[in-house]
Amino acid sequence: MTVKTVISSKTILITGATSGIGLALFNHYSTQGYYKVIACGRDAKKLALLSNRAYKTCLFDLNDADDIKQQLADIDDIDIVILNAGDCRYIDDAKHFDGQLFSDIISTNLSSLGWLLQYTLPKIKKGGQLVFVSSSATILPFPRSEAYGASKAGMDYLANSLRLDLLKENIDVTLVHPGFVKTPLTDKNDFTMPFLITSDEAAKRIISGVEKRKKYLHFPKRLTLLLKFFSLLPSSLWQAIIAKRDKT
Repeated sequence: MTVKTVISSKTILITGATSGIGLALFNHYSTQGYYKVIACGRDAKKLALLSNRAYKTCLFDLNDADDIKQQLADIDDIDIVILNAGDCRYIDDAKHFDGQLFSDIISTNLSSLGWLLQYTLPKIKKGGQLVFVSSSATILPFPRSEAYGASKAGMDYLANSLRLDLLKENIDVTLVHPGFVKTPLTDKNDFTMPFLITSDEAAKRIISGVEKRKKYLHFPKRLTLLLKFFSLLPSSLWQAIIAKRDKT
């Protein structure tokens, strides 16, 4: 862990800060002088590149509870925690279900949140914020997304439930549903991603929503509102649309 002395008003902790949306969030917050940014990631080389601009860097694997505990041990008060880190892999053959892949994604995207919350929530100040970066994939079921979708749906429930229990602690919870965002993860996708936006644009929208203390963010709306509309249709109709798409 590296530490940099900065005089500032707010401390922000970001997981998955070395790439994609997390890196874009780090870049925006760290250039604003008003924030002390704690950058968390599992890639030592990439994290080292952020050390000059970060208040602290924390190196840990999401699936290593002891690692998380050790790296976050000497962090005191936090104003905003942004739980952004995660992985995306697909079930390519549902009939021959890949249980190990499913378990890995659930562990990385969902189970790890329990340890992160255990070691960050007690440090969030009264009036602080907790931000979950989920996915618009939870609005509607998609083919091959059994593992990723299930993990993010679990995150949604966790965020919405915590919002109720944290009212008495005066801690706001924001749930974020991004659409397709260009990141190293989505670069691996082999299908069309409509209304794709940059990580920088996604970060700006998240920062704006956090500043307004919104409970729920979804973007770009031309995609998410379309998905919400489709979710109101009879499931048989949506399945027919998906089946037709898979044949093209």
